[in-house]
Amino acid sequence: MDNIITKYSKIILPIYWAFLTYMLLRPGVENKEYFFMFPHLDKLIHFTIFFLLGFFFRLRFPKTPLLYFFLILISYALLTEILQDIMKLGRSLEVLDAVADTLGLSLSYYIYNKYEKFQNQI
Repeated sequence: MDNIITKYSKIILPIYWAFLTYMLLRPGVENKEYFFMFPHLDKLIHFTIFFLLGFFFRLRFPKTPLLYFFLILISYALLTEILQDIMKLGRSLEVLDAVADTLGLSLSYYIYNKYEKFQNQI
């Protein structure tokens, strides 16, 4: 089972990362109001997508030290926020987005460590 997850992580991570980059940098569009929308929904979305990015990253590179993990992925998060502001395509830099990104990455690192310990017990 672990080999299957590792095998697919080699495919999933680059595809997900490319898709995420496109979605974060594409021109902003006016969102319609839906019944499930609430204030700061975008922060929850940022948290979730960066949680997944961090988890896929750890699946693909399980021996990455904590410092490198955060340097690489937080740099990416900050770069996308800065580019949103520079590109002037209807998006802007938001500090709370970067905070949500960092929290998602932090939780993914923690959850992956729990997952790894669980896998070693089996």
